[in-house]
Amino acid sequence: MFHTQSDVVFIKGLKVEAVIGVFDWERAITQPLLIDIALETDISRAAVSDDVRDALSYKEVCDDVSEWCKEIQAKLLEHLAGQISDKLFAKYDCQKITLSIAKPTAIAQADAVGVQITRYAPALTNEPATKDVTKEVNDSQADDA
Repeated sequence: MFHTQSDVVFIKGLKVEAVIGVFDWERAITQPLLIDIALETDISRAAVSDDVRDALSYKEVCDDVSEWCKEIQAKLLEHLAGQISDKLFAKYDCQKITLSIAKPTAIAQADAVGVQITRYAPALTNEPATKDVTKEVNDSQADDA
């Protein structure tokens, strides 16, 4: 029988003040962002050891994401979300990330507006294999010519 396991470390409602937006006035101020993050990772080692060194530290993730938001100063939430997910994969051992970033003060008639993305760790995607296959097909076609 095939068993799968899915463990998630999550952060809900991380509040960050950052420069975000495309208008000149937005570039001159900070605005509140609300960030939710779900990191799919294997927590089995920490579950057995009860040792924080075996866990993915949500405190460290919060500190990093807050700092990255302030450093990046993105114009678009889409860009910020992509940059944060790339940095999370580079620093933390996770297989999948679902990240949402909301601007609660952007539209007066809405509670919040924003973006949500889901990304998979680069090693788990077929992208490199697809590129290799494409190259092989092109090389093969060149040899036939």
